[in-house]
Amino acid sequence: MALVGLGKVSAAHAAALGEVPGSRFIGVLDTDPERTRVAASRYGVRPYRSLDELLEDRAVDAITVCTPHRAHAATAIAAASAGRHVLVEKPMATTLAECDAMIRVAERNGVRIGVVSQRRWYPPVRRVKTVLERGGIGRPILATLQLLGWRGPEYYAMDAWRGSWSGEGGGILINQAIHHLDLLEWFMGPVVEVDAYVANLSHPAIEVEDTAIGIVRFESGALGSIVASNCQYPGLYGRIHVHGDSGCSVGVQTETGSAFVAGQNQPIEPPFNDVWTIPEDAGHIARWRRADRRSARARDAGQYYHRLQIEDFVAAVAGQREPAVNGRDGRSSVELFTALYRAQRNGGRVRLPLQPDPTDGTPLDC
Repeated sequence: MALVGLGKVSAAHAAALGEVPGSRFIGVLDTDPERTRVAASRYGVRPYRSLDELLEDRAVDAITVCTPHRAHAATAIAAASAGRHVLVEKPMATTLAECDAMIRVAERNGVRIGVVSQRRWYPPVRRVKTVLERGGIGRPILATLQLLGWRGPEYYAMDAWRGSWSGEGGGILINQAIHHLDLLEWFMGPVVEVDAYVANLSHPAIEVEDTAIGIVRFESGALGSIVASNCQYPGLYGRIHVHGDSGCSVGVQTETGSAFVAGQNQPIEPPFNDVWTIPEDAGHIARWRRADRRSARARDAGQYYHRLQIEDFVAAVAGQREPAVNGRDGRSSVELFTALYRAQRNGGRVRLPLQPDPTDGTPLDC
């Protein structure tokens, strides 16, 4: 495996790639030659000068893509066209047209696409998924997603592409909330209708939205709400709660505090199940939280959960099966944030499934 794109998230990938059984980390590539040279020296791998040079190396079976959002599709399509498997960071791409092109090329060339959604491997998230699959709260009828965090000027100054429509492709929905949109659909199933307000309320120096409010209707008939904002200093929480027709509720707080507050280096509270009202599970929630805290102290979460997903991807390629989070899963999250953006642009409800539209990925007046 080779790593393409050496920005902030690449460190977690590199650490994981060095540990995953059944694969060998052999090279890196970035548009900045000096960054490539430094990373190659640090990891003891080959520095590639271009994507063409990397794809000419027959030792490379797969790549992991950690480039800025706008480059995800072109990088993945080039690799898949050359017969390489692709694991791409979130979001899969910035538009549905890009996602569809990636999937078509991968299918035509018989290669796998995986999309990074490492929060699916958090133990508290898996507990929610398991109880929903066994009908532990009856029929899910309502879901609430809240992501209240903080991104200050230092965050947007880290890379030139951040905070712009041309570089990032959107704001909180496409970047920070994409993980939670993925989990919302993983828990509740496909979305068939949305309405939304999307705005920039407290970050005048950037182009993209810092706040989004959405209402969703799922294929099952269940309803949901989305509240996402990057305006709460120093960052509060990210959580998803699911309520059933039995009256029981379950939930997970995936984030506490913010990992992007400059000058702060405080331990982050690990994910935990913050709501669990199933009578037969009384008492479990405190025990789970103690166990999750113990586990968190024993590992680097930023690397560990990426490693679990990369392990699944490697096993999928070796076993000729689909990864746990495949290209169609990645497209589904892109479709959901695209629907929310279209609802803002059109001023009303949007029905899914969507077809690609030339306005997707273009600036919103927010």
